[in-house]
Amino acid sequence: MKTAGIDGCKLGWILISFDKNEEKYQVIETEEDLKTAFALYDRIFIDMPIGLEDEEYTRECDALLRKELGGEYASSVFTPPIRPALDAPSYVEANMISFEWTEKKLSLQAWNITPKIKMLDRLLRENEELKEKVLESHPELLFQKLNDGMIFQKKNLKKGIRHRLGLIKEEEPIADDFFRDIKEEWRRSDVGEDDIVDAMVMAYYAKKSQTDGIRTIPTEVSYDSEGLPKAIHLV
Repeated sequence: MKTAGIDGCKLGWILISFDKNEEKYQVIETEEDLKTAFALYDRIFIDMPIGLEDEEYTRECDALLRKELGGEYASSVFTPPIRPALDAPSYVEANMISFEWTEKKLSLQAWNITPKIKMLDRLLRENEELKEKVLESHPELLFQKLNDGMIFQKKNLKKGIRHRLGLIKEEEPIADDFFRDIKEEWRRSDVGEDDIVDAMVMAYYAKKSQTDGIRTIPTEVSYDSEGLPKAIHLV
């Protein structure tokens, strides 16, 4: 089984794979290249909402994930747009649609990643074979698991990035080389240090899931109106 982790970045997407003898990193800029990358792997953990609500403001998986993360880390979970607002041409109109259906507005953080949510949603709806192998996950949850459930410095601090990279290096020594090389090849404004370590932890757990299996939040997975799972996947 070929596995990878993907996180969004300013330039597009960053993909990491820790598969033995096939370790690689790739920055993906177009939808067609993302589709090609999806086809190359059998299991991908991705940090992007997949299943969407039609009328409810908050997905159950997001509410449970915030509880699992606890404290200040709950703020790392953005509530994605409801499906009726997904194709809104502007933030103002998306807000109006969201408020009309849920009586709550869409956060600016969620709006900023909406183009990527739309791209991923389109690919999964148009390619049935991707629905079982492209799985939504969350890097902060995975890092907590990797650190035995302990809280550490946030990743917007240098020490937070160093700590996260150190945790991954203990499991995948090549991570240190990848981190350095990616920073040399792309500007930080295009690919952030947090994007790199987030893709890495998802790559590590996608690989680890082959032997340890997958569990979900919530345990009983529900599906949206397009048949996409509303669940966070972890090991």
